Amino acid sequence: MIFFDSRRYGIPFAIKAIACAAISLPALAVEPFTVRDIRVEGLQRIEPGTVFASLPVRVGDRFTTDSSAAAIRALFALGLFKDVRLETQGDVLVVVVEERPSVASVEFVGLKEFDKDVLTKALRDIGLSEGRPFDKALADRAEQELKRQYISRSLYGAEVVSTTTPVDRNRVNLTFSITEGGPAKIAQIEVVGNKTFTVQTLRDQFNLDTGGWMSWYTKSDRYSRTKLNADLEALRSFYLSRGFLEFRIDSTQVAMSPNKQEMSITINITEGERFITSGVKLEGNYLDRDDEFKALIKIAVGKPYNAETVTETTKAFTEYFGKFGFAFARVEAKPVIDRQNNRVQFVLQAEPSRRAYVRRIQVAGNDRTRDEVIRREFRQLESAWYDGDKIRLSRDRVDRLGYFTNVNVETMEVPGAQDQVDLLFTVTEKPTGSISLGAGFSSIEKVALNFGIRQDNAFGSGNFLAVEVNTSRFNQNLVISTTNPYYTQNGISRTFDLFHRTTRPFFGNINSYRIINTGVGTRFGVPVTETDTVFFGITAEQTQVKEGVEIQMPDLLRPYSEKQTALPITVGWSRDRRDSALVPSRGALQRFNSDVSLAGDAHYARASYQFQQYIPLTKKYTFAFNADVGLGQGLNGQTFPLFKNYYVGGLGSVRGFERNTLGPPPSQSGNSASFFPGGPKKVVFNAEFITPFPGVGNDRTLRLFGFTDAGRAFGANEDLSLDKLSVSAGVGLSWISPMGPLRFSYATPIVKQTGDRIQRLQFQIGTSF
Repeated sequence: MIFFDSRRYGIPFAIKAIACAAISLPALAVEPFTVRDIRVEGLQRIEPGTVFASLPVRVGDRFTTDSSAAAIRALFALGLFKDVRLETQGDVLVVVVEERPSVASVEFVGLKEFDKDVLTKALRDIGLSEGRPFDKALADRAEQELKRQYISRSLYGAEVVSTTTPVDRNRVNLTFSITEGGPAKIAQIEVVGNKTFTVQTLRDQFNLDTGGWMSWYTKSDRYSRTKLNADLEALRSFYLSRGFLEFRIDSTQVAMSPNKQEMSITINITEGERFITSGVKLEGNYLDRDDEFKALIKIAVGKPYNAETVTETTKAFTEYFGKFGFAFARVEAKPVIDRQNNRVQFVLQAEPSRRAYVRRIQVAGNDRTRDEVIRREFRQLESAWYDGDKIRLSRDRVDRLGYFTNVNVETMEVPGAQDQVDLLFTVTEKPTGSISLGAGFSSIEKVALNFGIRQDNAFGSGNFLAVEVNTSRFNQNLVISTTNPYYTQNGISRTFDLFHRTTRPFFGNINSYRIINTGVGTRFGVPVTETDTVFFGITAEQTQVKEGVEIQMPDLLRPYSEKQTALPITVGWSRDRRDSALVPSRGALQRFNSDVSLAGDAHYARASYQFQQYIPLTKKYTFAFNADVGLGQGLNGQTFPLFKNYYVGGLGSVRGFERNTLGPPPSQSGNSASFFPGGPKKVVFNAEFITPFPGVGNDRTLRLFGFTDAGRAFGANEDLSLDKLSVSAGVGLSWISPMGPLRFSYATPIVKQTGDRIQRLQFQIGTSF
């Protein structure tokens, strides 16, 4: 019989001793025999097949001392047993095992800084989770991993103690008792070696700081090695973009106080001399298109060296090579330094390498959105020549869908094929279902609410589905709309609309008259270029004005007390060249829409034009401008229908004023209640300066903006005049929330016309401008 108990000496010693037994201790050697049978004893949860599959010995094999050592090593290597013994009963090999306990549950005590799921995932990554085998070494690793998680949050004083409690069926409950303590905050940031710029100027380049009024939210005063590295890169970029070609960071010291609550950071730098760019020279193969490449140069001769313009130039060259299929083009900017005169000349060395075609395009990250919804936006095709312009256009088209917060394209070489590449489109999905909620505060209505549900990407199909329900005291709306953006394979879209709207234009009296508008319509969108779409459609609608219980109907509305039918034909056009539909930072959007009704009771024509421009000022700051004008005219001797008037005021129009109240003076009813009729003409202007929220870096999902709005609706007999516009200015917050884009605004009127109603604080989910 062979017997070895690893519990007395420990597993490593056991393995070593058994491995050496046949060499140094002949007394422990076993007489070789042929194995007639193998039996396993001591199993509780583990299947016998796991043991048999790992044993290097099979029935019919010759069993020797070497075989026993190999068998024990193989079983211990599984990590499932804390003790293994081999016994022989005649020619039967008996494997006796003692299983390691399994983890029944993992609990945390004293947890405040982290969500439990975050730490549970971190422990799972190191092999500790419910149902997995457990040993003390794993618990020690878990403690270190938890401490590492806390250090990443600047909680250097955190203490973690693990406790195991045995339970039935050879299991243990594992509890981590955590004393988090306070975070280590940055007490001081010093830069040593600066001569040209002040320390405060250099500190302004950092995201880390010594604390401020928003530190409770941004946590910018908590030290993080990752954040410090990012700040060092920002410092380096600051100098390199201002002529300091030979700037370097010599060292960085981070010192912690004995109580682990305060940290000081010292950065030692050498600025070097400031260099002026003296010239740019092209060398290499430019496909006989040197003039075209020269037009892409961003490097300014005669100006201080700027690393950003050098990078922009090499990137532009690489992308231009990609337009002709050269996916592996290399462009290197080699500086020729004249230190005596502090001048630098750049030699742009280009090697287009080989032309390539795209073998395969892969899509990742779309857990909900179907592949076809993304792939139908591609303009770069598989098995076609690599085209950098088409790849960027494909990325932009996917981004403009509005289903994703981020879209990236990565080019990967194909092993063994020098002329092939694969493309990987990685998307980050956002919730495309949203609840639209609007609210405002006024002295008359107090709180005005509207509600809607929309799904931009219904069931991952790319189809749009919306239901708008407004149940306020003065407006009841039911609108159902659905759009199939690919009604045909060529990208022709089809939209169905069904609506029923009831409006009480009097403020402050629920018994006023009502305007009831019911209809159904359909329209199609035909793409004519990559960015241009033409729309056409037809709508059948019916409108009626019903008198209220207490309020007399204004004379302006009496002609509409009978049902008015209309059959407007819609023709429109849009051009979208924005880089993103969700959070654009560059590009323009144009829309033109027109309605003409020559059938039914109401004959009229109406047209509107909207223009939006986004201008990136820097990587962080964006200027946005919006203009929206509209004009309506009655046809065949009829006046323009009142129920087709334009309305101005409120979010999405001119902020700081109550919704739909900027226009001709309100009409008065019998009891002097006000009615705002709108007008057949409108002019709206908006300007925004957009910046990331302090402390969130370049995250575009949470942004601050300052704005100026101007606008008004004009009556049929009024001339369009900028002097009559109501003007406001204010600040706001936009957030891409799980419920949809949310915008808060607080505005103050600058120019107020007679009859305008003020509403300073407003918010809405699912709107822009």
